Amino acid sequence: MKASRIAAAGAVAASAVVVLSSPAFAHVSVSPEGTAPKGGYATVNFKVPNERDDASTTKVEVTLPTDHPLASVQPEAVAGWKVEVTRSKLDKPVDLHGEKIDEAVSKVTWTATGKGIESGFFQQFPVSLGQLPEDSDELVFKALQTYSDKEVVRWIEVPEKGQEEPESPAPVLALSAATEDHHGASGAGADSGADQASASGSDTGDAEAASAKTSAAEPADSTDTTARVLGVVGIVVGAAGVAYGVLAGRRRTSA
Repeated sequence: MKASRIAAAGAVAASAVVVLSSPAFAHVSVSPEGTAPKGGYATVNFKVPNERDDASTTKVEVTLPTDHPLASVQPEAVAGWKVEVTRSKLDKPVDLHGEKIDEAVSKVTWTATGKGIESGFFQQFPVSLGQLPEDSDELVFKALQTYSDKEVVRWIEVPEKGQEEPESPAPVLALSAATEDHHGASGAGADSGADQASASGSDTGDAEAASAKTSAAEPADSTDTTARVLGVVGIVVGAAGVAYGVLAGRRRTSA
């Protein structure tokens, strides 16, 4: 009985390992740090796992959507990788921030300067994106993953709602509802900075005022001290004079 239970448990564990290690859980994906609000800006991470046991990933190419061009695309430097940003002319100029633009970033390419992503590991590639579209719920990024043995895996199939996930799905970024401040926390940060500056200025003003009061008080304190010293000296001198007069009178009487 115990043996059968152990065998059943082993079968379940084995099937779980197979499911978890299937390609559906190991494709190139994209996710935001926090949220990606419509009409705003976001930092996203392209997560690239290595699916091969005998090769490493040496190159990653991410193509940006042309139906919703992004004017600002800034990749973060990643140790061990060289990054290249490609800009292209748009078929139709778009209006961003009240300005017409006729070109945008069309692709970002990371090339390993060392071993790349080895078997059993993954690498994240952060990119700042904006301004995100207001008329779409998602952005699709097609990606190419090149291995050290020259194999290229094309993550370019667009997932369809209500359908099974394709074998090589493209990374899809879900966009959240627009916020009042499209720049997210930047405005709050600026307000906080302004408050700190104001507080700092207030503290500085208080310190200067206190310093001025101290400086103004110093001459008065000095004058009071001098007057007190002179008063004491006068009293001592006067007492000495009286004592001398009394002593001199006694001498004259004795004579």
